[in-house]
Order: sequence, then structure tokens, then C-alpha cells
Amino acid sequence: MAIDAGSLIEALTFRAGYNSALVALGATMLGFAAGGAGAFVFLRKRALVSDAITHATLPGVALAFLAMVALGGDGRWLPGLLIGSAVSAAVGLYLVDWIVRTTRLSEDAAIGAVLSVFFGIGIVLLTVIQAVPAGRQAGLQSFLLGSTAGMLASEALLIAGAGALAGLIAFWFRRPMIAVAFDPGFAEAVGINSRRTDYAIMGLALIVTVVGLKIVGLILIVALLIIPPVTARFWTDKVDRLVFLSALFGGIAAYLGAAVSAAFADLPTGPLIVIAAFLLFAGSFLGSPKHGVLAAAIRWRQFQLKVHRRQGLLSLARGEPVFDRLTLSILRKAGFVRGDGVATGAGRAAASRALRDETRWTELRRLRADDPVLSYYDGVTGLDDLLTEDQLAIIDQRVAKPEAVS
Repeated sequence: MAIDAGSLIEALTFRAGYNSALVALGATMLGFAAGGAGAFVFLRKRALVSDAITHATLPGVALAFLAMVALGGDGRWLPGLLIGSAVSAAVGLYLVDWIVRTTRLSEDAAIGAVLSVFFGIGIVLLTVIQAVPAGRQAGLQSFLLGSTAGMLASEALLIAGAGALAGLIAFWFRRPMIAVAFDPGFAEAVGINSRRTDYAIMGLALIVTVVGLKIVGLILIVALLIIPPVTARFWTDKVDRLVFLSALFGGIAAYLGAAVSAAFADLPTGPLIVIAAFLLFAGSFLGSPKHGVLAAAIRWRQFQLKVHRRQGLLSLARGEPVFDRLTLSILRKAGFVRGDGVATGAGRAAASRALRDETRWTELRRLRADDPVLSYYDGVTGLDDLLTEDQLAIIDQRVAKPEAVS
């Protein structure tokens, strides 16, 4: 398949046609909503529950199709299919909660049972539908992996509107959902019903799942709920920012996937959206300055160099020879030793400070082994950065005259 840069640019700038622009808009709104709702699912550690919801939609889609055909329709009216999937997913969510509350089974066991049974029923119903004369052209298989081919403008607007509504609900109720996600006991103490809030979080996931069936598909929609918040976690430790970044990453991934699918008609939209989300995750995993792998490697290397520098200075202060090549190289670059390894004036001064700091740490550990300051000690940090001048004076007094301070 030849890569047409012009077609891709047109799709990215919403100039690939009216329907393509609407599909991209609908997918983007869905991505924003999925990222925002997924952030609360992620914080609540309910990713498996969202997976159960997605798989529980399939029987509802099939039953809704059969019901519409029985009523004289063609069975492919999108709002009817979405209503059926929503009812089915709600039943699946209720069953998971009921099994956990009334039996000794753990939540993951209940999820596994509901997920597999509902999905199995859905596959059987799809097979039955293919035998129905009206079902041969139903195209319900697209609900497994998503498809935007032939999507009507009204359907794209419905998806965009529902996605925007889910995003607004997530924003409006973010405070109680954050409280329950972190500490259900505290949330109950301040008057928040944690069980209802849990249902609200799962309800958001249900809305996103149902709305996203047409674009992403029930198998892949869980990825759009989970990957954006995981990606956002690499960039921040603050909850509000995580929710915002998660929605942003979800929107970007959905926009890119829909645009590429519009530019290359042979490529499916759902998998492309998930691939775009994964690429954002991979870039964050590698390049995030806060929690990324490369940043961690750089910090580890810098720490190692500091350790070599400090150990080298302590060796100079004690009159011990320095044999390690890396340590000698670091000391030479800092101007602490000459080419023959003999300490310079600056090196002797730095060595004296390093030995004084090491003596302070030793005395602090002896005097106050339970001092929380000790938990910050990494072997290279100076006490000047952690203690006040008065505290340092007491330690120095103890070092100079051990009998002066009891």
C-alpha cells in the first residue's frame, strides 16, 4: 500500500470529506471521554471490571438486532444497538457486583465468569444471526474490532455528543470519584457514598464502551480506557493533571487513528487508534522527564558519578590511594587531583568537607537512629541540605566534644 502524504494531511486537517471529518470529530470526543473516564477506572484499580463491561455488550448488540428485525426493521439502527449493548453491559456489571457481595469468590473470579459467559453467548447469537435472512448483511462483526466504513453523519454526531456528555459527567463528579479512588473509608466519613460513586465510575466506563463500539470495537475499547491514564502517569503525580492528561492523550490517539484510517481506507479504525495510544505510551515510557526510562537511566548514572566522586574525596581525606580509573577521571576533571593522582589544594579542601559531612552523618545515626532525616540519606547528600544551622551546630559540638552533649 503506497503512502499518500497528501491524503494523510487532508485527513489530519479535516479536509478529507464531510463524513470523514465527522468521524474524526466523533472519535476525538470519544477519546477525550475514554481517557477521562479511564483515569478514574485506573485510579480505582478496576481495569478488569471495565474489561468485563466491554465483553458483556456483545449479547445486547445481538439481541437488539434480533428484536429490531422481529419488529420489521433491518436491525442496523445504531441507537437501538447501543441501547441493547448498554442494557447487556449493565446486567453484566450488576452480576459481577452481586457475585462478589453474595459469594466467597473474589472480584477477578467473578469478572472471569461474567466476561467469558457473556462473550460466549454473544458469539453464539452472532452465529444464529448469520442464519437469519436479514442477518447476512448485518455487519455486526464490525462491533468486535470497530469500523467506520459507511458510517452515517447522524451516527458520527451521536457518538460525538455521547462522548462529550461522558466527558462532562467525568469532569463534574471528579472530586467524589477521586476521593473514593484513594480512600473509600475517608470518602464515607465525609458523606460520600462510595458504593454509588463506584457505580458512577463504572457507569462512565459503560457509556464510553457502548459509544465506542462502532469506532473501536468491544475487544479494543478497554485499551482506550486504560492506556491513556497509564501514559499520563509518566508525566505527573497530581490527580487533577493525570485526569486532564489522560483525556488529552485519549483524544490525540483517537484523532490520529481516525485520521489515518480516513486517509487509508484499507486500514481499520479501531486498531489504528489503539496503536496510536500505544505509541504515545511508548514515547512517554521512554522519554518522560519525570518517570521515563531514559530519565531514570540518566539519574542513575549521575548518582553513580556522585558516589565515585564522594568515595574518591574520602580516600584523599584519609590518605588512601585511589585506584579506580573512573574515580580518578572524575577527580581529575573536577581539578581535585593532578595527573599523577596527587591531591590539589581544591581537592584537599573538598576532601576535608566530604570527611566532615561523613562524620556528621555517622554521629547523627548514632544519636538519633530513628530520625526521619536518615530516610533521605543516599550516600552523597550533604547534611547542609537537610538540617538547620542549629541542628548542625549541635552535631558539630558532639563531634568535637562527645562528652559535652548527652
